Amino acid sequence: MKNKITQFAGFAMITACMIMTLLFLASIIYMIFSKGLPAISWEFITAVPRNGMTAGGVAPAIIGTFYLTAGAILFALPLGLACAIYLNEYSPKGVIVNIIRMSINNLAGVPSVVFGLFGLSVFVKFFGFGVSILSGSLTLGILILPAIISASQESLMAVPHSLREASLALGATQWQTIRKAVLPAAIPGIMTGVILSIGRAAGETAPILFTAATFYKRGFPNSLLSEVMALPYHIYALMTEGTKPDLQTPIAYGCALLLLVIVLLVSAAAIFLRNKYREA
Repeated sequence: MKNKITQFAGFAMITACMIMTLLFLASIIYMIFSKGLPAISWEFITAVPRNGMTAGGVAPAIIGTFYLTAGAILFALPLGLACAIYLNEYSPKGVIVNIIRMSINNLAGVPSVVFGLFGLSVFVKFFGFGVSILSGSLTLGILILPAIISASQESLMAVPHSLREASLALGATQWQTIRKAVLPAAIPGIMTGVILSIGRAAGETAPILFTAATFYKRGFPNSLLSEVMALPYHIYALMTEGTKPDLQTPIAYGCALLLLVIVLLVSAAAIFLRNKYREA
């Protein structure tokens, strides 16, 4: 009887925590949709800002967010995957590898503003890229790099060793085994890390505040060295530096809704690809 009561209390606590979490999530989504949906229109999505960002649209910020996120993934994914392959498949097991893994996990907990200051010092000033898409993408790439390395490592470790042994027994080299046997089996897990990284890269404000974002830009970027508007920074600027809050606050909520929808759409596409690989 006592065990049944304990089990019931445990399940009740788990259920209550789940319901509370879902209520918080539903409240956030409802607030963003209810306050942001009235601002959404075709002009809002496709036009440039006008009248000191109190009218018009946010098309440059949408394009800028896409460029920064895509650039971060293109930089971080190959580097993170290569690092994970080396650590899991090639490096000798021992204390040094454990220290490297612990360092990568600790790097994931560094505040994003620190990455922004690093990007400002290295990419903007030292390499001379200036405040640009390139500087912002590299900074965001370094920000999401630990998550991609960790997810890729866990995925590679989850692949059974028997798969490697069978490939090597058939005469394949270690690299052929990794490329044709291990990586295809690990891709679903790697894609999960990419999905989480896309959401973080698209929603970060502090790193691009120092390296890429501009307060106001009528046109679209024409090169990797152009400064750019981005939805997270645009929301921040409208809510903290706007001179006409009555007009700019609805635009900020509209930007928040667009950012949420963009992240969900990109994540849905990545989930679709992950499931395709999993079925294969």
